[in-house]
Amino acid sequence: MQNTILIFICFFLCHPILHSQEEYTSTPPISGPGSPTYIHDEIVQYDFAQKPHGYWLFEPAAPRPDSANVIVFSHGYGGYNPMIYGQWIKHLVRKGNIVIYPRYQRNMYFPRPRKFSKNVSRAIRDALEKIETGDFVKPITQHLALVGHSYGGVVSADLAVNFEKHNIPKPVAVLLCSPGTGPLRGGILKSYQDMPTDIKLIVIVSKYDRTVGDKFGKKVFETATEVVDRNFIRQYPDGSISPPQNAGHNESYALDRTYDNGKRNFTSRRALRIGKTNNMDYYGYWKIFDALLDCSRSNENCKYAFGNTPEQRFMGLKNDGVPVRELEVILPPMPLQVPISSQ
Repeated sequence: MQNTILIFICFFLCHPILHSQEEYTSTPPISGPGSPTYIHDEIVQYDFAQKPHGYWLFEPAAPRPDSANVIVFSHGYGGYNPMIYGQWIKHLVRKGNIVIYPRYQRNMYFPRPRKFSKNVSRAIRDALEKIETGDFVKPITQHLALVGHSYGGVVSADLAVNFEKHNIPKPVAVLLCSPGTGPLRGGILKSYQDMPTDIKLIVIVSKYDRTVGDKFGKKVFETATEVVDRNFIRQYPDGSISPPQNAGHNESYALDRTYDNGKRNFTSRRALRIGKTNNMDYYGYWKIFDALLDCSRSNENCKYAFGNTPEQRFMGLKNDGVPVRELEVILPPMPLQVPISSQ
């Protein structure tokens, strides 16, 4: 088991580097999903992550709301340091959300992956109980949303199917970012057909993901046949800008040392080397997840999340006004239409 995990860790050391000519600065949308139109100026962070079933908690402040919707952010393998996705967490909280960031691993070797979902679900239950009964922003759980990267995507997909078994609120929105297990297998379900029909699901993969590929993401998308609103999105590189838009496994990294808890391993050291915030964050993960949240909560901004629309595919403009390479969107197959026989 330990040797297999070492093989999985080594996958993270291989990341294609593309070269380009044109100097370019990534900038977020001016308004709408993905934009820095914030309603809170500050974030309060709490550390309840001493054990593998622990968690970090982030809540909005300045002004402090009475209540807020809840997002569970499940990190990739070994990513139990919130700094790895810190800019994204900050974006979500300043938009007015509570973020629960489960630890779910003691270290890079323990526990075994089949226990990850158990630890995450316990972290969710414990977090909700603590913030319900303590001096915290009160959680709105009827709009629970899940987002997970890499192995965290596998966990999120499991929770979306088995939320009753895990005794957590039913999620209404799920975003899986480069989900998969690499050479490991723990936590994968035989099928995701039992995912509730009214969940809104988006799977995003990257063209040159050498760590987990797109096999698991495709499996979820293709077997969650009861889910009406689901899209499969593939991101491509664009080497015509500098720094280039890559399309590897860890494009969702958005480094922010403000949230560094000091924990170092292969994953956190890699994030310190390559973690950046760019177009794939602003117009990919952030825009689409913001829109997914709006669509699931109030039926707004759905065109930025679903439907293979120009708004969904758009990845920003280069300096010369030419669009950065767009996202590819795959829609669910249309249901077969049974002809009505003439009488």
